[in-house]
Amino acid sequence: MSATGIASEPGALRRIRFEPWSVGTVLLGCILVSPVVAIIGLAFLPTENIWPHLFSTVLGRYVSNTLLLMLGVGAGVIFGGVCTAWVITMCRFPGRRFFEWALLIPMAMPAYILAYTYTDLLEYAGPIQKALRDLFGWQSARDYWFPDIRTIGGAIIMMSLALYPYVYLLSRAGFLSQSASVLEASRLLGHGPWRTFRKVALPLARPAIAVGVALALMETLNDFGTTDYFAVQTFTVGIYNTWLGMNSLPGAAQLSTVLLIFVLVLVGIERAGRRRQRYHETAGRHNALPGYRLTGIRAAAAFVICVTPLVFGFVVPAWVLGGYAITHYEATLNADFFSLVGNSVLLSLGAAVLALLIALFLNYGARLSGTRTVHTASRFASIGYAVPGAVLAVGVVMPIAWFDRGASALSATLFGGTGGIVLSGTIAALLFAYVVRFMAVSHGAVEAGLSRITPSMDDAARNLGASGFATLRRVHIPMIRGSALTAVLLVFVETMKELPMTLLLRPFNFNTLATFAYQYAGDEQIEEAALAALAIVFTGLGPVLLLSLAIRRSRPEHRGK
Repeated sequence: MSATGIASEPGALRRIRFEPWSVGTVLLGCILVSPVVAIIGLAFLPTENIWPHLFSTVLGRYVSNTLLLMLGVGAGVIFGGVCTAWVITMCRFPGRRFFEWALLIPMAMPAYILAYTYTDLLEYAGPIQKALRDLFGWQSARDYWFPDIRTIGGAIIMMSLALYPYVYLLSRAGFLSQSASVLEASRLLGHGPWRTFRKVALPLARPAIAVGVALALMETLNDFGTTDYFAVQTFTVGIYNTWLGMNSLPGAAQLSTVLLIFVLVLVGIERAGRRRQRYHETAGRHNALPGYRLTGIRAAAAFVICVTPLVFGFVVPAWVLGGYAITHYEATLNADFFSLVGNSVLLSLGAAVLALLIALFLNYGARLSGTRTVHTASRFASIGYAVPGAVLAVGVVMPIAWFDRGASALSATLFGGTGGIVLSGTIAALLFAYVVRFMAVSHGAVEAGLSRITPSMDDAARNLGASGFATLRRVHIPMIRGSALTAVLLVFVETMKELPMTLLLRPFNFNTLATFAYQYAGDEQIEEAALAALAIVFTGLGPVLLLSLAIRRSRPEHRGK
């Protein structure tokens, strides 16, 4: 029997040995997947059956609005992300090096903040319509037509501007990884840039594009701030209203299961697309990709393609929010702004560190064990990222309530009395929800880091008498420091932006920057919310720029530069 607890005899079946790493990995996996199981259980075994009421009233509207939103955002992020990625990767024009990293910056701008800003700009009392009335002498809204931003079309535009970087990021990585010889062969066969893109580069990059679109659509399903502010009745808004407005947790769980079906179908389509589109590199080395040098009108067109999403997705809202923050900072500071910053930073840092520690345990436990059960438990622990925040909040409430009831009963048995609430409505419950939601981010980063460490290093450490924990501490953690830092940064930024879970699970009278901005913007006080919104945005800029640098260096000819 090996030191890892795996049966090493020839032909022996691998099975779990009851040692801390394997048992702990399975136990943690079960805990982290419990909210999803709880949602399904409550939906199909409810204390009250509101399915007939849902079918006859709101379900059709939620389905149609959610589908329309997904289709619109999907088309928007594909157009914006793929076009900019191809232009940046394959064309040479003035400003290209700047746009390489700048096109990722809108990723730091949450869609709900875009919604607040553009509503303030474009509404009847806003500066644009006011300027038009002054210019043309119009007296009221009856004298002219102006598009209404608070519609499902407006929500699609806001989310597309905020989410296209997901597709740009992965599409660019896909284009950079392509063989220069294949693209050169297309050009030698007489194909121009457009035909080479359509016939060769796009099919090769399709798996990466599919992943980017899937991530963007999952974020679309998770969105609450934009759709609620624009009064678009989607499943996420419906879950929130059913739970808090109608005081029906079973009804919220039943709506959540329908939204889970959307997510599962989306994940299934994305994985099926990747299975059918597998391409392998046959060359042993990468040459520099052939570039199309653009001049004149073509260079100007490429510049416009790249600058448009950057201007509307970041520059305009940041400029507006910056102006409001300068003129109204006193009101925000008087609203205990630094307490909001402290709450957000401590919550985000706590969630990031917890997610990293649990991801280390899960991945290392799976590495030591090698059994299918442990590997499956480790992978299932990261399923929460595919579940929208409002859905996950419903699921988190139930296992925490079961824990509280059990703890109360145990306390009453041991010490007498009635016990009390232990986790419900506390910071601990909120941190648990964050960890479940963003475990996939930490898990993926740590898994990628550990996969680059050869198993022979584990064997060498064990032969020198090191325990499993000592090997992790002395060998693996120093070698995956970069991956661990990436995981902490990404979870930190995602937690800073998270809105629906925070609204539903926060303790009484507890606010973060995200909930503060949502509440003030909902009361049409965007000026007071500006400083909080800018704090969220600029917190995300650092990790976004690091991601851009990592993508640029992913091409072998850029390494070491």
